[in-house]
Amino acid sequence: MPEHDPPLYKGYRTRAAMAAAAAVLGLWYWSHQRAAAQAPPPKDTHSAVHVETAAARRQDVPVYAEGLGTVQAFYTVTITPRVDGELEKVGFVEGQAVKKGDLLAQIDPRPYQATLDQAIATRDKDQALLENAHRDLERYETLAPQDLASKQQVDTQRALVAQTAAQLKSDEASIASARTQLDYTTITSPIQGRTGIRLVDPGNNVRSADTAGIVVVTQLQPISVVFALPEDALPAVAAAMEHGPVTVAALSRDGSTELDRGSVLLIDNQIDQTTGTVRLKATFPNAHNTLWPGEFVNAKALLQVTRNALTIPGSALLRGPNGEFAYVVGADSSVSARTLKVASETPDTVVVADGLHEGEQVVVSNQYRLQPGTLISIDDGGTAPAHAAAGANASGAP
Repeated sequence: MPEHDPPLYKGYRTRAAMAAAAAVLGLWYWSHQRAAAQAPPPKDTHSAVHVETAAARRQDVPVYAEGLGTVQAFYTVTITPRVDGELEKVGFVEGQAVKKGDLLAQIDPRPYQATLDQAIATRDKDQALLENAHRDLERYETLAPQDLASKQQVDTQRALVAQTAAQLKSDEASIASARTQLDYTTITSPIQGRTGIRLVDPGNNVRSADTAGIVVVTQLQPISVVFALPEDALPAVAAAMEHGPVTVAALSRDGSTELDRGSVLLIDNQIDQTTGTVRLKATFPNAHNTLWPGEFVNAKALLQVTRNALTIPGSALLRGPNGEFAYVVGADSSVSARTLKVASETPDTVVVADGLHEGEQVVVSNQYRLQPGTLISIDDGGTAPAHAAAGANASGAP
């Protein structure tokens, strides 16, 4: 018969086996907790900041100089009477487009016609006297060799002929003056343009000393815009004009609508020392009358075009204690603050001279919630992971 262990021995073996199993289980649990503590915590995609991004890309960037300008009529003429008299007729409708030579007003011509007729009559009388003086001179000159007329008579008659001829020239001048005064009673437009509000009604007496005038005519096609630029922009504008016409766009006050496009005509011959600006005058065809005298506009002069420049949206550029920077998206869906060297900028586009590579993604929204190392997700509906938008060359930052 086999020998059986005593009950005390069998109890000891059972407790030993249980203790060994507990030790093994404790060792496994300790090693598992240690590994879990040393491993990086899992990324919480729900805590990532939702942002919008854009890629740095190359494009041709126009460089503008912008300033506030005032529209001015190409020509402005205040139609004033040049003679006194009653305003008989107004030959225009307020706001009417007129051509050069169109009738604008008619002043009573009768007094001036009478003056002209009187000057003509005086000339005719003096013409008859001159002809008679010539005939008497011829007689005296014929009788003088026969001593039938004295030398004094001949000289006196010759002087009378000269005096009458001079009077005749004075009469011709009086006729010309009277005819001019008569012509002034018919007032025509000296330019092509548009009439304004009528300042005098028919039936009123007008005088040449009046300064208010009858109407103001302004030329709208073409039209001018005078705008100011900082004096620092003067060298660039002058250099651009040396290479040809400088294009200027006239924009509405809010900058949303382009009203017309023209070219710079001239740069003013001096800088305003009180404002540190220089004035420029541009000419616009104004074919559709979108520009109006006295209107305020924004003028954008195209100075040059930077070819194949590396650009990012204007909303991506930030400014901090160390200068200008942008948040760049990394391959691990985190952002880093990248210092940038900016060549030029507008509200919409920033030209980057150094600090970025083409194709790198920059954050354009929610930057106030970011700091270096912050996890992000692209705000495209919550389906696209950030690292997909970051691109393969995001790790190639300088």
